[in-house]
Amino acid sequence: MRFANIQATHLFWLIIAVIGFFFWVNARRKKSLEAFAEANLLATLLASFDIRKYRLKQVLIIVVFSLTAFSFMRPQWGFKWQEIKRRGLDILVAVDVSKSMLAEDIKPNRLERAKLALGDFVKHLKGDRIGLIAFSGSAFAQCPLTVDYSGFLLSAEALDINTIPKGGTSISSAIRQAMESYEGGLKKYKVLIIITDGEDHEGDPVRLAELAQKEGIKIFCIGIGTNEGELIPVTDESGNKGFLKDRSGAVVKSRLDETTLQKIALTTGGSYVRASSKEFGLDLIYKEKLSEMEKRELESKMAKQYEERFQIPLLLAFLLLAAEFIISDRKKAL
Repeated sequence: MRFANIQATHLFWLIIAVIGFFFWVNARRKKSLEAFAEANLLATLLASFDIRKYRLKQVLIIVVFSLTAFSFMRPQWGFKWQEIKRRGLDILVAVDVSKSMLAEDIKPNRLERAKLALGDFVKHLKGDRIGLIAFSGSAFAQCPLTVDYSGFLLSAEALDINTIPKGGTSISSAIRQAMESYEGGLKKYKVLIIITDGEDHEGDPVRLAELAQKEGIKIFCIGIGTNEGELIPVTDESGNKGFLKDRSGAVVKSRLDETTLQKIALTTGGSYVRASSKEFGLDLIYKEKLSEMEKRELESKMAKQYEERFQIPLLLAFLLLAAEFIISDRKKAL
């Protein structure tokens, strides 16, 4: 025998409380009766009361509670072998970790908001493999494709602007790293989600997107920022806060390049979403696009399917509860 919901053992504390309540009620009842009348008179007054049946009813209630708690633990015995198939997509998420992601046009800032959105996104995954790429001036596979969603989230939480030493933003390097991260063979079931402000400072991301499309990779882009641009807050070594400046001393503004991101997505048959405070875009992409995509069989194995037996103690509990209602604590008239 095994139990599928062992946490339900906490319900037995309730049973102990019920037992304690019955002891308290019985003691209080006895004390009240003794205060009401003398022993000889009580015997006459309670002649029609059957104390054994009264105690039996209390025992039945305790047993009913115990059986109900036992059924909540979901006892299982006996099993059959069943083939379990896991189907899903291979999803890589490339997150821009350049300094422009510190801009606060989306609170708390672009990078932190992206990390929070990834936590919500993973909740939708059911068998899909997911991996993480960090990129700025170059790209690095932060987490390989995996079904260990907790491990993926730990890798995502560790992202910061120091993850990639090389500055700038190279979407091309992120696409190239994704192409290297996917296994060869099948030219479908592959998804790349790029989260960035779209300011590509080097390379030709649209040309790389064309190569990715030939490999069966669909690219979905999430653009963060505004067309007007946003200042980038930084803190120097002394702890003084200010804004990022270029070599000439002018304050740098990070502007969203939607045109490039839209071209990348369109080239591969994906889609583009502009992130906002209310809707970041990851959930939207999954619900409207990824959930509808054809998924491949990632794993097939035989597993034991245990038989649920919670019905047995639950049925006994109902029968005993019915018996408790039927039993009368009155003595039969002679």
